[in-house]
Amino acid sequence: MKSIQNWFDEYAVSHQNATNKSIHYICVPLIFFSIVALLASIPTASLFASAPANLQDYLHFGSLLILIGLLFYLRLSIPIFIGIAIFSFLCLQGIVYLKMAPIPLWSSSLIIFVLAWIGQFIGHHIEGKKPSFLKDLQFLLIGPAWILGFIYRSLGIKY
Repeated sequence: MKSIQNWFDEYAVSHQNATNKSIHYICVPLIFFSIVALLASIPTASLFASAPANLQDYLHFGSLLILIGLLFYLRLSIPIFIGIAIFSFLCLQGIVYLKMAPIPLWSSSLIIFVLAWIGQFIGHHIEGKKPSFLKDLQFLLIGPAWILGFIYRSLGIKY
């Protein structure tokens, strides 16, 4: 199994350009959020009808994806797992607020998703290299961790 640093080093190969990095710092979290929100848009009321009312807004397919992803991060690094768990909670809270908007959650999520991916591909066009996930789909999970790793290094936190 690759270490988190091995993943980061391999991911960094196609993320050297400053503009591409800046685009990723914005678009990767937006893509993460939008995927969870899109999955949260799938009706699940009957699946979680017996759950406590205060948890209803947080129980959906997006939460399930987060739990599966957190298992991946837990295997790589406990500090990264903790950071992604905190970010995931913030995403879930954002989804609760976005559900109150006049536009349907699936619609706003889809707009965010499409615009963020357009940004990603612009960044990779500037970089002149293909996105890492075209080599290995696991890089879709590494992107958020890579950004968190940058934040941790900036703060002097070991991962």
